Amino acid sequence: AVAEMAREGRALLLAGSEEPFAGQDLPGSLRPLALILVQDEIRKDAPQTLRFFAEQGVRLKVISGDNPVTVSGIARRVGLPDWDKYVDVSKLSDDQLDEAVANHAVFGRVSPQQKMRMVKALQAQGHAVAMTGDGVNDVLALKEADCGIAVASGSDAARNVAHLVLL
Repeated sequence: AVAEMAREGRALLLAGSEEPFAGQDLPGSLRPLALILVQDEIRKDAPQTLRFFAEQGVRLKVISGDNPVTVSGIARRVGLPDWDKYVDVSKLSDDQLDEAVANHAVFGRVSPQQKMRMVKALQAQGHAVAMTGDGVNDVLALKEADCGIAVASGSDAARNVAHLVLL
């Protein structure tokens, strides 16, 4: 059930134990108390916007530090082609990442340094790269992209390195 829920959003398991915590280790007698699903709110016009970009020949990629199954589920909900062909970047070498960025559209468990590497790999493949981000974890990639686009509600760091800020 948790894996299925992860496709629709973030699945959180709340657990409890009568045993106290010992250092950094979890108590051995954990029992589940609740399973909670948290979904990102998707703008109604998002699928239409993605279709427009695809019609203009723009190759879209979704890159996130989140679980790749969750990222794939969001990509499905917005209508991204190949949403089901996701990659767990935490398991890839640098060379494998360079190859994957050319052949996939959905990436999860991506570090800030890997986001920047992905931008550089796409540029090396002859692409002009626009990157949209809102957090400190996006700063390196926003700075490296040909066009860095920050979201106004995001972090100061992202807005400061971006070429454009979406209001």
